[in-house]
Formats: sequence, structure tokens, C-alpha cells
Amino acid sequence: MKDILIIAHFTQVPGELGNGRFHYIAEKIDKINSRVEVVTTSFSHRTKSQRKVTDEQLKSINYQLTMLKEPGYRKNVSVKRFFSHYMFGRSLKQFLKTRKKPDVIYCSVPSLDAAKIAADYAKEKNIHFIIDIQDLWPEAFRMIFNIPLISDASFYPMKNKANYIYSIADNIISVSQTYADRALMVNKKCNTAQSIFLGTDLAYFDTLFVQNKLIRKQIGELWIVYIGTLGYSYDIYSVIDALRILKDKGFNNIKFLVMGDGPLRDKFEKYAQEKKINTEFTGRLDYNKMIGYLKSCDIAVNPIKAGSAGSIINKVGDYAAAGLPVLNMQDSPEYRELVDSYQIGLNCENGNAQDLAKKILKLINKNELRFVMGENNRKLAEEKFDRNKTYQEIIEMIDINASN
Repeated sequence: MKDILIIAHFTQVPGELGNGRFHYIAEKIDKINSRVEVVTTSFSHRTKSQRKVTDEQLKSINYQLTMLKEPGYRKNVSVKRFFSHYMFGRSLKQFLKTRKKPDVIYCSVPSLDAAKIAADYAKEKNIHFIIDIQDLWPEAFRMIFNIPLISDASFYPMKNKANYIYSIADNIISVSQTYADRALMVNKKCNTAQSIFLGTDLAYFDTLFVQNKLIRKQIGELWIVYIGTLGYSYDIYSVIDALRILKDKGFNNIKFLVMGDGPLRDKFEKYAQEKKINTEFTGRLDYNKMIGYLKSCDIAVNPIKAGSAGSIINKVGDYAAAGLPVLNMQDSPEYRELVDSYQIGLNCENGNAQDLAKKILKLINKNELRFVMGENNRKLAEEKFDRNKTYQEIIEMIDINASN
């Protein structure tokens, strides 16, 4: 029987909200011929608390789940967080010393401490090592802490660690081509890397929508939606400013729906109140309920600040699945190209509320254009974001290398 070890620092466990990539992969691997174990942390990054999983919840999954001790932290960018990751890496190192040698390791990156431990172990034991790049570190932290020379010196050890992990990999998977290209810069083993978007299970998505349809939308009301973290990388202020511009022009039928949570939620809510914008902040919703809201919306916004290391992020897959036209402020060349080539929406100037207001107005005034762009985004979802199709490549890669 093949022994497959999945190491995923940031993933969901039974009883938690989410649409986890690694949970999905572990569930889909053929359990008849394989033993699958997912190793993650005892600490929930989302709730900032220690996890509690019941025996009944563990019975709901078809793979073995191991949660290793991590002390935790309160702030996403803090010394305590990096120490916590270091301690999780130590827990992983001790675990690997006692575990039977697996046939293949499938490891998410980041975090870097755990991934380096996994890379060292795979190299020492001659185990096929597949990485799945979810984000670029230290690049992702530069938006928050970007002081010339000081930042370079501070992040140099982290950059070296990332380069080492990328270089050790026998196969590279990533959630965008941008991330794949970054790893290939230092990896001499792989000629190519597979870019497989986070995506969703479209059949499941559609079923959940049927079960969670909303009926309380006012006639004539137009909903603009944002889903995701309410943090420093997201320019919600510019969206609110754009809606204020339109309100001053007499457009009073627009509602801004914000689904998600984060450290800046209170500030964003206060700003929307000050600008007298019709806004609803729902907080983080159950995935089922979120889909019901999302499919009831008319336009989606992707307001990522300039300089973000993000590329094809989770929310744009949900926007595509919902068939919504997108107003994109993100400066990622990869996603801007998708917007243009598939004609799924309009690219906007980053941080420019006037330009965003103009693009919103264009979609308000041209119902047919809005409808066609939404249909195009759904087609994009069917081609690039449907896990039933796209994840098969990951599952086959794991299975083939576990057999060798």
C-alpha cells in the first residue's frame, strides 16, 4: 500500500469553515491502494485559537489527520508569529523521526520553517518531494514592512530558506504561474512547474447555491461584492470612495456587500458610515451561505493594493464560479491578462477611485456587457477553476510518484 504524507501548515480541519485545497486532495486520492495522512498545526490561523476536533468530526473524513503542537500568536505580522512557526517546525521534525518513511511527501509552502524541515527530511531519506506554493514569502510581507536596506537585511534569511525549499523539490505545483516561475528560478531539477489555481468544485458550488438562494434583495438594487480578508493588502477605502462619487451623481440604488473579516474591519465599516454608503459587512460566513449571497450579486471587485505578492487568489475563483463580472484593481500581470483575454471584466487603475467609479458606471449602464462578462467568467471557471478537472493532475502526480 502506498504511503502518502501531506504536510499543510494552513488548511482546514473538520468543523472549520472553508474550502480547503489539501482536504479536497486528501479526500480524492484513492484510499483503496493508499494510506493518506495530513499533518497540520494545532493552532488555527483564522481564529487565532487552539483547535478542538471531536472524534465524531474525525470520523467524517477519509484520511488520517495529525495536528502537531504550535503555541500560536495574535497578530499576523509579529515576532511571535515567526516564533510560533519555528516551534511548529520543531514539532514536525520530532514527528518525522518517529513516523514510518512515506513514499511521497506533498508539502504546502508556506510556512517556510515546516517546509524546510520537510525538504531536509525528504533529501536525507531520498523521498520524492512535491511542493505546492500558496504564497510567496518573504515577498508577501514587504507591503507591510518595506524599508530600504533594513527590509532586505531582515528578510534575507527567509529568502534563502525559500530558495532552498524550491530547489529541493522534485515537482512544483503552485496556485499561479507567477509563483511557479519564482520557484523555477532556483530549481535545477524541474524544466516546468504546474500552475493549478485554487479553484472550487463547481458541481458542489452550484448545488450549494440552489440550497442557499437569497430572496431579500430589493427590486432595482444593484449589489457590488467583495469577499476575503479585511487587512492591509486590500483597498476597501477606494471602493467606498468610488461609490461616494457615484452617489453624488445620483446613483442611490447601489449596495456594497463585504463578506469577510480581518484587522481593519472596524476601520472600513467606520469609513463607509462616514461616507454614508449603503454597505453591509457580514463578517466571515459559512461557505454555503456565502455562495447564496455571492450569486445574488451583480458585480465583484478585486481591490488589491499595489505591490502585493498575490497573483491568482482564492476570491477570483469564487467570482468566476458565481459568473460575476469583475472590476479588478490588482496589478498582478497574470490576473490582469486573464481579465483581458477572457473578457471577464474591466481592469482599473490601482488605487484610483475615480477610474473605478467610471468602470462601475460603464457596467451599470450596459446591462448586456455586464451579462456577457459574467458568462465569460463562468466559462473561465469551467476551464481553469473547476477542481474536478484541474486537481486531477495533482492527484495523478502524487499517485504516480508514490508508486515509483
